[in-house]
Amino acid sequence: MHDAVIVGCGPTGLMLAGELRLAGVDAVVLERRASQELAGSRGGGIHSRTIELLDQRGIADRFLAAGKTVQTASFGNTQLDLGGLPTRHPYTLALFQNHIEQLLLEWVQGLGVEIRRGVEVTGVSADDDGAEVQLAGGGPVRGRYVVGTDGGRSVVRRSAGIPMVGPDATRSSLIAEVKAAGEPGQQGKVDARGIHGLYPMGGGMVRVVVTEASLGPATEPTLADLREALTQVFGTDFGVHSPTWLSRFTDATRQAEAYRKGRVLLAGDAAHVHSPTGGLGIGLGLQDAVNLGWKLGQVVRCVATEALLDTYHAERHPAGERALKYTMAQSLFQKADPRQEALRDLLGEVLRVDGAGTPIAALVTGLDVAYHRGPGHPLLGRRMPDLDLATPAGPATVYGLLHSARPLLLEVGGPALEAGSWAGRVLHTRATYDAAWQLPVLGTVAAPTAVLVRPDGYVAWVGQGSADGLAEALGTWFGPANP
Repeated sequence: MHDAVIVGCGPTGLMLAGELRLAGVDAVVLERRASQELAGSRGGGIHSRTIELLDQRGIADRFLAAGKTVQTASFGNTQLDLGGLPTRHPYTLALFQNHIEQLLLEWVQGLGVEIRRGVEVTGVSADDDGAEVQLAGGGPVRGRYVVGTDGGRSVVRRSAGIPMVGPDATRSSLIAEVKAAGEPGQQGKVDARGIHGLYPMGGGMVRVVVTEASLGPATEPTLADLREALTQVFGTDFGVHSPTWLSRFTDATRQAEAYRKGRVLLAGDAAHVHSPTGGLGIGLGLQDAVNLGWKLGQVVRCVATEALLDTYHAERHPAGERALKYTMAQSLFQKADPRQEALRDLLGEVLRVDGAGTPIAALVTGLDVAYHRGPGHPLLGRRMPDLDLATPAGPATVYGLLHSARPLLLEVGGPALEAGSWAGRVLHTRATYDAAWQLPVLGTVAAPTAVLVRPDGYVAWVGQGSADGLAEALGTWFGPANP
């Protein structure tokens, strides 16, 4: 029996597999596709916090080298400047999903992750000791835990009986990568139906997005559907032919009521579906995976109790819900409607006031996530800034110290601390840092004397001149003290 079975080998499944491997967990990934190749480039783009997570594992440079950085994001028709955000990565990275998956695959292969391909999962059943994954045409695979990263139509989620709740679709769009006659230039249009466009990709290929006249069926669209929709909007179908990818998406917004049900957990699109506007989908899934990986690792290794897994839903469900509100608001403006345009323009006036767009920019980039709101230092529950440190071993960065996915107890002044019974579980480093501590939206905050940083880069404890609360935080997040 495996420690964990991951169903789905997309970005979320790959990231989770890497995190579990770093945590010392025996995990296997089950994937229906025979290879990692995708038909078409699919969605694209990851934002600052997701790039930071890759940086925490030492692989961000691979992605930056393959993509293109853009220092703006949008809300309505207002461009939000990301350049002033306090991060090493104040930009969006334009990089299609097919490239993201290949880079993540290279990383997990280097870690020795087992991936079983050409496997179709038909159902999941769980008991007190584990969960069994049923396969088409083969024997079951059993694991202590099963994680569904198998997309919006997740077999794992449906088998577990976890409902998806949220607003139904109001419109649907076709998206395709096709060849077109005469290599038409870029085309764009917004009307009462929605947004439409053709974007040359080179080699005679164009990427097409066109909103349908009415809500389309749940079935896969055809080339005839695409031609008809283009003709209705542009008066021509541009002679499109030979699609490498053709799909339909809607503005339905749904979120799983629970990200965990006993031995079954959900992450990525299996836990939340939404309009692709804003490009948040891949990043949300990777953030789910990094939050879950170290927690599940500690539980399967009996370092922590199962109660730690409950914090996965408690933290990621609200974060996902907030991101989904952004996608709903953004998609509202993606059609010609005088009333919606009036609201969009008024919001634009507000967001152009100095600093007014910063909270939305922090939301889009994922830098504003706070897992533990309440009294205490503002750092508590927020992502740790990537400080340039001076350590006894030489210059270092906080994210460099997180490459091994171990908890970090970092002292930057004040009395010397002891990790006690947790010394073998925590990387304990003393360093100096004399510059200001800057947080997104909040600005400069009081410098702590020490911080306890979780493997996902979020602050679990803040020292302010003493060790008060440190042992409690260590026990909460990294298991009971050794006897």
